[in-house]
Amino acid sequence: MSTGQFSGNPRTEWLSGEGPDRAMRLVDTFSFTDAKGRRWDVPAGMEVDGATIPRTLWSSVGSPYTGNYRRAAILHDAAILDPRNRRIDADAMFYEACLAGGCTANQAKLLYAGVCIGSWVSQARPVEHALAGQIPDVARLPGEHSPLDLEIRAIYTLLAGELARTPDDFDSVRATVDQRLAGIQ
Repeated sequence: MSTGQFSGNPRTEWLSGEGPDRAMRLVDTFSFTDAKGRRWDVPAGMEVDGATIPRTLWSSVGSPYTGNYRRAAILHDAAILDPRNRRIDADAMFYEACLAGGCTANQAKLLYAGVCIGSWVSQARPVEHALAGQIPDVARLPGEHSPLDLEIRAIYTLLAGELARTPDDFDSVRATVDQRLAGIQ
């Protein structure tokens, strides 16, 4: 699969204040042009947090702004917030940008699965998803996970095994993830 190209490295500033300490603002416009020639822009001033993958998967997939998918995460955050973009297109761009950023095909598959599970949680389990954010991590004992966390981990584990046997082309990866998530009530 041919991959696109980044405009360079993003210039950002960290934001402090309420909420998680991972928010940043783009100082300059940052972009990615995908293999089909579509340009994905993150305008200067845009605020992102790099966290469309559910927190419970960070130890498996990667936490925000780590590894070769950092630039892809910034682009994905901006793309899913832009109402002109379809989520499926933003997720496809994320997969391609992960590859362009230096991720292996297997890493890109797993990261793609993570963002799709994040989308599934927010759509299929909106109440549980909203409540999960209201319970501070300090309220749980070390190693204790919510039922939603356990469900997310189980889905991800199944998907990881299936994706290891899936060809690297995006259509095959997407079909595998879509099939698994469609089969969950």
